[in-house]
Amino acid sequence: MNGKDVHKIVVACDAGMGSSVMLASQLRKELKKFSVEVEHTPVNTIPDDADVVVCHQGLAARAAVGAGGKPIVKFQVFLGDPAVKKLVNAIKNGGEIGA
Repeated sequence: MNGKDVHKIVVACDAGMGSSVMLASQLRKELKKFSVEVEHTPVNTIPDDADVVVCHQGLAARAAVGAGGKPIVKFQVFLGDPAVKKLVNAIKNGGEIGA
C-alpha cells in the first residue's frame, strides 16, 4: 500500500488508555495537513474502515485477527519508534507501507 492512499490509521491498544493515546495524538498532529484520520481503539475492535493498524509488537497477533489483512505497523516504544517514523514518512512522501 502506498502512503498517499492512507486515509485512516487506527492505533490499537490492549486495556490501558495511556501511552497509545499519546501516540495517537502525536500522529494526529503530524498528519493533520495530510487529511489522515487517526483513531484509538481496543485491539479487539479494530474498525473495518482502517487503512493501517499501528500497535505494540506484543499485540500484533491479536491485531492481525481484526485487521482484515490490512497493514500492521508494529512498534516497540510508544514515542519515537522507527517503525512509526517510517509510516509517517511514507504518508508524507508517498512511500510503500508493508503488510
